[in-house]
Amino acid sequence: MLLPGVLFLLVNNYLPMFGTIIGFKNINYIDGILGSPWVGFDNFKFLFATTDAWIITRNTVLYNFAFIILNLVIAVAVAVALNELKNKLAAKFYQSVMFFPYFLSMVVVSYLVFAFLNVEYGFINKGVLALFGVDEMNWYSEPKYWPFILPLINIWKSVGYGCVIYLSAIIGLDNEYYEAALIDGASKWKQIIHITIPLIRPVMIITTILAIGNIFRSDFGLFYQTTLNSGALYPTTLVIDTYVYNALINMGNLGMSSAAGLYQAVVGFFLVLLSNWVVRKIDKDQAVF
Repeated sequence: MLLPGVLFLLVNNYLPMFGTIIGFKNINYIDGILGSPWVGFDNFKFLFATTDAWIITRNTVLYNFAFIILNLVIAVAVAVALNELKNKLAAKFYQSVMFFPYFLSMVVVSYLVFAFLNVEYGFINKGVLALFGVDEMNWYSEPKYWPFILPLINIWKSVGYGCVIYLSAIIGLDNEYYEAALIDGASKWKQIIHITIPLIRPVMIITTILAIGNIFRSDFGLFYQTTLNSGALYPTTLVIDTYVYNALINMGNLGMSSAAGLYQAVVGFFLVLLSNWVVRKIDKDQAVF
């Protein structure tokens, strides 16, 4: 029974790890991967020697940290709200509607965002701002607004997926806890605070630890497609993934992109270990391993 899963992990997760050697080589197509010359850690200098190293690292970490916190809080809140609905048909409808954006390609999402933020025909400029008599804004040349726009897009697209996970955990809770609390006169709010949240805390911890492991990775489509890769927005939208992609397009150096991927994976691995260690120190029973 384990064989299909083990084979899947071997083929999709472990065999490709052979490609990590690309990060230590100057790849050329004539000699191939194995025949290309070794360059040591020169490819890694590409990430740290540039003047943009601080900007891309800061943006990547801060955005992902905000995504983790916001998605956790909002997904749990929505899951609790859906669970409290008496009309289960309506709850399923709302859940399906919220889950639908998760399946949309970021290319589609970028066009939806463009329809709102387009300078000449966008709904925000021609509808909302015009209604209040505010001058039109060129959203794709104003970096200061995107630290708020990008989290909103990420929440709209991702919260439905997280909601399903937490809602499944809530549905699996024993109703006897709530019945006992109701007999003791506990309000609905107190039931949520003292029963629902503590009982689904292990699920919240696991999803958070896994998300922290990807804190140095970014949703490439979110930062590249929805911003139209506008150079004017780079101070607040340039992250490691888009920076490496732009460099790969300009220089065609596979070693540099592989080095960046290895760097993200190694840092993510140690962040998972660190997060689990912190959880173990606080509450040993809640640690993942």
